[in-house]
Amino acid sequence: MASRGLFITFEGGDGSGKTTQAELLDAWLRERGETTLRSREPGGTEVGEQLREIVLHHRGEISSRAEALLYAADRAQHIDTKIRPALERGEIVLQDRYIDSSLAYQGAGRALGVDEVRALSVWASGDLWPNLTILLDLDPDSARERLDSARTRFDRLEAEKSAFHGRVRTVFLELAAAEPERFLVLDATLSIEDLATRIRERVSALLAA
Repeated sequence: MASRGLFITFEGGDGSGKTTQAELLDAWLRERGETTLRSREPGGTEVGEQLREIVLHHRGEISSRAEALLYAADRAQHIDTKIRPALERGEIVLQDRYIDSSLAYQGAGRALGVDEVRALSVWASGDLWPNLTILLDLDPDSARERLDSARTRFDRLEAEKSAFHGRVRTVFLELAAAEPERFLVLDATLSIEDLATRIRERVSALLAA
């Protein structure tokens, strides 16, 4: 877990509303006088943005293991150069996707094995885990409808078939069930305001502790 600051990650399938809720929580925390850092994976650093373009938008074939290693490289750079320094300064880090996404997308979606991808991710991150992971749960069909109405360009993962996204969702829920103290699981079909309220309640409890 984070040593001085607070590390909060947002997880869930594509189209579940992670970015919207991260933005709302960031604004609420800043209104309270907290110092925050918003980031994302893949990306979040200069090196990471280049890796993001490769891993999400490269038109040629990328093998599943190569994909997992690219995500791990992004994570290692991100944690070492941006996230750990922010936490050591006592900041609240709000991050869109982290290790749980690798376990769901590469471990289950790409069928590389959750345990194998976990070992790689733990090594890449230096075994840094969030204080809180907010999982916005949405069934793949509803997520696809949201994406279809909002996007004209789909990345390599968004473009995968329903069965892939079904495996991803299953593992997200299994991870949450295994670590209920770390996860806050929310129904992503709730209103934006209702989701924001529930997230603030959980974060308020963390801040008070």
